[in-house]
Amino acid sequence: MLFRILQIVFLSLGATSFAWAFIDQRFRDTEGFLDGGFCLPVSIGISLIIYGCAISGRLKRAAFWFALAIVGQAVSLQLIDAGPFVRYQHYKSFHNILTETNPILLFFLSAQTILVMMGFRVIWSNIKAWFTSNFKKWQILGIGLIFILFSATVSREKSAYFAELPFAAFIQTINLGTIILMMWHFPDGTLVSLRRKLDNLLMRSENDGDSFCIDRFVIIAALWVTSLAVILSIFSYERHPHIADEVGYLLHAKYFANGMLTMPAPPVQEAFNIDLMQYEADRWYSPVPPGWPAILSLGVIIGAPWIVNPILAGINVLLAYTLIRALYDRNTARISILLLSVSPWYLFMSMNFLTHTFTLTCSLVGAVAVIRARRTGKILWGCIGGIAVGMLFQVRPLDGLVIASLLGLSVIGIIGGKRLKITSIGAFALGAIFLGLVALSYNNHLTGNPLKNPINAYADKVFRPNANALGFGPDRGLDTSEGWAHDPFPGHGLLDVLVNSNLNTFSVNIELFGWSTGSLILMALMFFSGRKRKSDYLMITVIVLIVGTYSLYWFSGGPDFSARYWYLTIIPCVVLTVRGIHVLTDKIRLDSERTINDSSIVVLGVLLVISLTLINFFPWRAIDKYHHYRGMRPDIRHLANEYGFGKSIVLIRGDRHPDYASAATYNPVNLHECVPVYAWNRNTEVRAQVLKVYHDRPVWFVDGPSITNNGFKVIAGPLSVSEIIAKDNGK
Repeated sequence: MLFRILQIVFLSLGATSFAWAFIDQRFRDTEGFLDGGFCLPVSIGISLIIYGCAISGRLKRAAFWFALAIVGQAVSLQLIDAGPFVRYQHYKSFHNILTETNPILLFFLSAQTILVMMGFRVIWSNIKAWFTSNFKKWQILGIGLIFILFSATVSREKSAYFAELPFAAFIQTINLGTIILMMWHFPDGTLVSLRRKLDNLLMRSENDGDSFCIDRFVIIAALWVTSLAVILSIFSYERHPHIADEVGYLLHAKYFANGMLTMPAPPVQEAFNIDLMQYEADRWYSPVPPGWPAILSLGVIIGAPWIVNPILAGINVLLAYTLIRALYDRNTARISILLLSVSPWYLFMSMNFLTHTFTLTCSLVGAVAVIRARRTGKILWGCIGGIAVGMLFQVRPLDGLVIASLLGLSVIGIIGGKRLKITSIGAFALGAIFLGLVALSYNNHLTGNPLKNPINAYADKVFRPNANALGFGPDRGLDTSEGWAHDPFPGHGLLDVLVNSNLNTFSVNIELFGWSTGSLILMALMFFSGRKRKSDYLMITVIVLIVGTYSLYWFSGGPDFSARYWYLTIIPCVVLTVRGIHVLTDKIRLDSERTINDSSIVVLGVLLVISLTLINFFPWRAIDKYHHYRGMRPDIRHLANEYGFGKSIVLIRGDRHPDYASAATYNPVNLHECVPVYAWNRNTEVRAQVLKVYHDRPVWFVDGPSITNNGFKVIAGPLSVSEIIAKDNGK
């Protein structure tokens, strides 16, 4: 009876916490949108319900630690300074934590610390004995260094970094301790009953077969990824570009969809100025490689460019499974797909308008095609592989260079297996050359030189010669006025490489899986275990080549969507994490003293940690960072319908980015179409030129977010040009 009463109390408290999250205005911003603080009461509610359901059963102790782990991660996220800004996340300073943080958060962190320490007093001798019998001191040191060094990232102020690092490592350690205690207290009987179900789900069997078929598990995973990416794109990203690159890609896709390679020059260049656009006397165009805009234009044609990356992400799941299955067993492939399908890095990248998801598609198609060409001897697969590599060069040339090198070595038999047939090698080369010739023709059309890349010509013109070039020297990159997140030091040297590598590795540690323990811990365990397979070395080679190649470039990729310049490492990172799971599982299975109850606890623990990511990290990141990221908002889209802009000229007052860039997204390719045209109200002279060109249109004045500190706001209109001139002249 007592347990029934307690169960009702916990369930009621959980429901109350949910209601609190939605009702309390402290969890909303000034416009009524949910903010990151909303996620804490939701996590508390879920943890109370979970513990309430288990309080009278044999899982009550494990459920207690699981509930504590849920709230522990939620609390740690509330101590982070992130937000929708161009910066890397950091824990708040010690002073701010003490003076500005809700005392309840500090109370819970203290309580969690005490409970974990008390829990480890009972099991510490067993844990220590298991570690010392399974790992050498240098292995423990290596894993520990990875765990600690990338729990926080460098700051411009060195003192801030050295103050944050021990605190961040402490938070990770407490959360790791909570999860270990959760796993430790799962009863043996439950693990025995779960083992067969887990083995069936993840295909851990002796008779693994050699089938490449895409089964229901993988199809469901692909549908899950596409569906969740669509949901994130609609509700978090609002089907609207948030990064300057995305605005350029979308405009590029629009004029491709209209059958144009360039557009007629805008009537007033200064009023239609956006980033990553080359302006010439009689035309303007995007200088970026044409591969991704060509694919994005398919979405423009159907009126839904925002759905292209979610669909590609689902396709990539199928391709990744096929590739991993060719290199490893089915169990490794299934767990890898499971982890990929819940990776915040993967899913948030899948909701945007950037190139990286399609880059991964091309890379996977190329790799799978080469493997199939080797096994079947068919020329078609060689041709598909070459076309994929050629397309990769038309999307992200530097990634294309890395993948082309790897696949080229595989084609001729140096890595990955025997050499392909001569006919397949020829087909591979012809496929790549064909798209290469298309690129040369495209370059010639834009720059007058087939060997001159438009993006480098753009950077040389807008910044300075060699600003976008690879290599080292004082003339590389931007100046430091753009801030630490873009270019830490003038030029490009060894110190830049170290800082950029730290920034990116930290980002992977946070966003690869969104784990409260850090995402690199199992990969570090595999790396230092000394139990690598041939395919593991291939995965490590991919990571080393991508990281090494991008060390030659001055820009890390910035804080947008984790380590996005290292995105092609995501599959190797996932696979090596799974290999870490296998190493840990085998060590537990072979433990003669049975220090830990059952090897299946490792997979179960990973599944429970994944659930923490879904409960905590996903909603927090979607709300706290990517909603209205960088101040970019789709309000103009709504205002156009609300006010009926029609055939008008809409003058946007504010900064070039985000104010005008947000509005320019909705401009037509033909700036004289009978639809709203959005111009930047840059200054009086530019406005006068715009009004002269569009003298026959009604005029609307709109203030952007940087002025209103909220959304776009119509401040006047519709007005005639004569009314505006009269007002300007004081009549």
